[in-house]
Amino acid sequence: MNIEKINIDFALKTPIEIVQWAVNYAQKPIVTTNFRPYESAVLHLVSKLSPSIKVVWCDTGYNTTSTYKHAEELIKLLGLNIELYTPKQTTAHRDVVLGIPKVDDPKHHLFTEQVKLEPFKRAMAAHKPDVWFTNLRKGQTTFRDSIGVLSRSSEDVLKVSPFYHFSDADLDAYLKKYDLPNEFNYFDPTKQLDNRECGLHN
Repeated sequence: MNIEKINIDFALKTPIEIVQWAVNYAQKPIVTTNFRPYESAVLHLVSKLSPSIKVVWCDTGYNTTSTYKHAEELIKLLGLNIELYTPKQTTAHRDVVLGIPKVDDPKHHLFTEQVKLEPFKRAMAAHKPDVWFTNLRKGQTTFRDSIGVLSRSSEDVLKVSPFYHFSDADLDAYLKKYDLPNEFNYFDPTKQLDNRECGLHN
């Protein structure tokens, strides 16, 4: 597969055309979510074209009350086939022995491994997907600016980001068109800053 060539073509395709292509190509697709802002767009589109697709939610245990309510609303609204993965240690236990280290604290790497990377690796090992739908977009981070609609994960899984070329305004219009909720009261303890990667994609 020539990803660079396909990405040039996909720059002119709509998200629905991209997802249709990927669904036809995939044997074992998944879509991941953390219910952050604008996640409802990719969840709506992918689940509409592939209703039984596994929706992998790696819940760090540190989401806001608003995000958990948003997640429950979307799961019910879209009939999502949720596969929930959580850290092996409870949030309460970790708060006592580690807390949430700052990004420049040497313990932050351990924290990220515990609450996000280990559950994600467990999910990928369990599902062994060949296609992974994400909501990565150009302009979010320097790394994400360097990829395209299609990219390869470190595990060599084909990542598909159908809204890669969409702006916030484009996504606002999409959500309005389909009467979908959004969520902005979101906190990722592994990133803490919007322009940082958490380790899943870089």
